[in-house]
Amino acid sequence: PLQEENKVPYASQTPCVMHACGHDAHTAILLGAAKILAEIRDELPGTVRFIFQPAEECGLRSGAKVMLDEGALDGVDSIGGLHVWSLAPTGTALYRSGPVMAAADAWYLTIKGKGGHGSAPENSIDPTITAANLVLNLQAIVGREVSARETAVVSTGVVKAGETVFNIIPDSVTMNGTVRTFNKEVQDTIEAAIRRVIAGLCAAGRCEFELDYRRNLPATVNNHEVTMTAKAVCEYVLGADKVKETELIMGSEDFSYFEQKVPGTFFFLGTGNPEKETNNPHHHPRFDLDEDALPAGSAMLAGFAWAQLTGEVRG
Repeated sequence: PLQEENKVPYASQTPCVMHACGHDAHTAILLGAAKILAEIRDELPGTVRFIFQPAEECGLRSGAKVMLDEGALDGVDSIGGLHVWSLAPTGTALYRSGPVMAAADAWYLTIKGKGGHGSAPENSIDPTITAANLVLNLQAIVGREVSARETAVVSTGVVKAGETVFNIIPDSVTMNGTVRTFNKEVQDTIEAAIRRVIAGLCAAGRCEFELDYRRNLPATVNNHEVTMTAKAVCEYVLGADKVKETELIMGSEDFSYFEQKVPGTFFFLGTGNPEKETNNPHHHPRFDLDEDALPAGSAMLAGFAWAQLTGEVRG
């Protein structure tokens, strides 16, 4: 949940709920693309399917997965997806062939000890010591068990112990974290290491534990040929000097499920404009959009669909 801090007429009026990633813009952009293609409907040598996908950031409850199960890509030959990107300037686009966004795993851990008074720790089994050791030791996995030629992240996002009493050793600690990888071999290595480290440190600290490890989203891997088509369209719309290859992005996206079904590409439309304060990161309480970027996004998606159907690049 995020409490929006933007002082604009369209700011969220619901506490702790806001558009903080640009999915509302994606709807507007795709509607614009549909309008463009509807105007040349008679020239289209095929069918274009517009997918307005919900629940992109719901992990195992992925909207893309549900839509696939319901046949959204049945009969589809290729797919293109666009995401606004506040970290790139308005008037630019980013692309990448091959892996572009990471797989996302999540882990949920409860460490169980024995509570007691802080003045007599010898009578307790302190789970906070084990938790502290885990936070540090988990960080050694990438550096010591994954090749330096690979890209991976292990992060601990939540550590909760005790209530408000300063002199009580809690009987349990909960920890949650994420793992980001780009290939299954590294993903397997890291999961096995996390399980081993947790089991070993909990045993050393005389604690029991419960671990729920989830592989939420696969990596997003772009098809080269389809990506090069999208790149050419973006260059046509924006100019070649405004289209750049992006670095690997450690964030994740359930568009990856679509690309497991059909060849596709996922690319990015810059919406960052410091003068309009639209260059805050995604998932930030002051995230906002430069609406001047949206028409180019519509032209890019419409042009991509045209190019996939005809082999011609046109905005």
